[in-house]
Amino acid sequence: MMKKKQSGVGGTNWPVTILLIIGCITVFFPLYMAIVIAFKQPSEMTNNIAGALSLPSSFSLSNFTEAMRVTDFWNSLGNSVLITLVTVVLAIAIHSLAGYAIGRNMGNSKFYKFSYLYIVSGMFVPFAILMMPLVKQTSQMGIGNRVGVIVLYTVFYMPMNLLLYSGYLKNIPMALEEAAKVDGASTWKTYWSIIFPIMKPMHATVAVLTALGTWNDVMTPLVIMSGTGKNTLPLAQLNFQTQFGTNYNLAFASYLLALIPILIFYLVCQKQILNGVVNGAVK
Repeated sequence: MMKKKQSGVGGTNWPVTILLIIGCITVFFPLYMAIVIAFKQPSEMTNNIAGALSLPSSFSLSNFTEAMRVTDFWNSLGNSVLITLVTVVLAIAIHSLAGYAIGRNMGNSKFYKFSYLYIVSGMFVPFAILMMPLVKQTSQMGIGNRVGVIVLYTVFYMPMNLLLYSGYLKNIPMALEEAAKVDGASTWKTYWSIIFPIMKPMHATVAVLTALGTWNDVMTPLVIMSGTGKNTLPLAQLNFQTQFGTNYNLAFASYLLALIPILIFYLVCQKQILNGVVNGAVK
């Protein structure tokens, strides 16, 4: 009898291959369109599919130059970098410490268990419900500016980051802390000298997730920083959308410019993220 050919190392798993091809097309097609439109002139924009997919007649950086002028690129970039960087640093410092305190104690304490559930439940509260009260509170406290935006981001991303840190701590044996305690180290010193460095892969994961959300967010800076004269890149890009239409050429050029810093940040942290995934999956 003939043996049925098995898919695996020696064969081809066609369903998986087809799904991967479809996934690649789904990811790269919008990126291709963004690049093509960013380099085209408005006169080259047509309504037919062939014209939309075609390459520009000549590659020019004029759209990028104009987009930088319209968005006041360097000032907007500086605001976005400042807000994102400070938020990431605060998230790693505060959320990891909270994750350690709650993660190590919620198994033996109802208070810490309740605190964990209470904070994580914040993931299910829509921003639209909190928007108006937050605008009023930040205004009354005098932080209706970049400081208020940073504080809000630090609070908004705490539920997700706490979930990640407390889950990652399960892979760190208690024997390390017990050995440090025997050597006379305090809980504070044990955390910063032993636990915090061990969680480096999770720090990278939290940094990328927090930075992506902060970098691309429009609504929070829009409602909090309104009237301050300070714009982040997403806010500045709203200039391309008017009552009568959207300048897609300049808009996509600006989107590509805004993509570069966060893409570089992700590539720098990529190795640590992969290590975090592997360490979190294998006990």
